[in-house]
Amino acid sequence: MTLVQKLLGLIVLALILIAGSAAVTWQVQDWRYGKQLAEQAGLHQDDITAISNAAATQIRSDQDKRLALEQRLSTSDQSHHKELTDAQTDQARIRDRLATADLRLSVLLGATDSASGCSVPAGTAAGGVVHGGSRARLDPAHAQRIIAITDAGDQGLIALAACQAYAREVNR
Repeated sequence: MTLVQKLLGLIVLALILIAGSAAVTWQVQDWRYGKQLAEQAGLHQDDITAISNAAATQIRSDQDKRLALEQRLSTSDQSHHKELTDAQTDQARIRDRLATADLRLSVLLGATDSASGCSVPAGTAAGGVVHGGSRARLDPAHAQRIIAITDAGDQGLIALAACQAYAREVNR
């Protein structure tokens, strides 16, 4: 073998050693980076688990709050419904008593009103339990209308109270 061939063999051998060294270095770096990536993936999974647990806890808390609100609103709705039903029953009872003449509505006449200027017939003073000024009995049809108006007013006030209670509960 000539000197050129030996030199060429040495160069080829050096290139093979350099390439092998580079391959080993790449393999070591691959192992090291693979280990780091695995650690990061584990940490990332721990973070995701913690976030998921926190979200699940928050959802349960929100659901518990919503359920408590729904129960309070249901209780409030039931009490307002009972109030409305009771008011309607009372109004119906008053209308029935007015219709059967068991109950009569009257108004107190003012002290300055004269009996001649009044178009409403004055009630009799005998047998009355009302002390004070003179009173005039209302026509049963007018009394029915007045009771209907007060019934609508009572229902409106009960509905308003229900709306206010709902707004208070929801904004709590």
